[in-house]
Amino acid sequence: MKMEAFLLNCSLLLMAATCSCFLVPTAGTSVQEKADAAIPVTTLSPPEGNTTFLDGITWCVARAGVSQIDLQNALDWACGLGMTDCGAIQEAGECYEPDTLVSHASYAFNSYYQQNGNSDIACNFGGTAALTKHDPSYGKCLYAAPGSVRSAAPPPLSEYKPSFLWWKLVGVLVLLLYKGS
Repeated sequence: MKMEAFLLNCSLLLMAATCSCFLVPTAGTSVQEKADAAIPVTTLSPPEGNTTFLDGITWCVARAGVSQIDLQNALDWACGLGMTDCGAIQEAGECYEPDTLVSHASYAFNSYYQQNGNSDIACNFGGTAALTKHDPSYGKCLYAAPGSVRSAAPPPLSEYKPSFLWWKLVGVLVLLLYKGS
């Protein structure tokens, strides 16, 4: 019975890797579902919620004159939990210079904004960011524009071939059965 419960929990954890929820095994064979940490926000469909359709191409940059602490916190979030690729603003990156908080935050904010559909809500960062129609790119530092980046979200299950998922599941189950015997 313990082996069956273990296999059930492992199977559920394997499926959790390909869906948008977390499955946490608890005592016994029950499974507790835990929703994503972010509360979904209803956004309007274009053209209401996407400024690119209303006013042409837009970029998201840091606001001048905001608190340095708030700006640093927003930058930390964008490069951390926001899952923005901040490699370009690291030392030796093409957007490291000028080495200022406003410059680095602007690059990170815009990257997040572009990869999240150019929605107004994706350019807020606690009031530390604003939209601009002026391309902030300079020298070798190119800021992303609409359509130039893909979403950071994993691909939907429909993009995986069914045989891939089945082989993955079968492989894990075979390993578990082999290990259990």
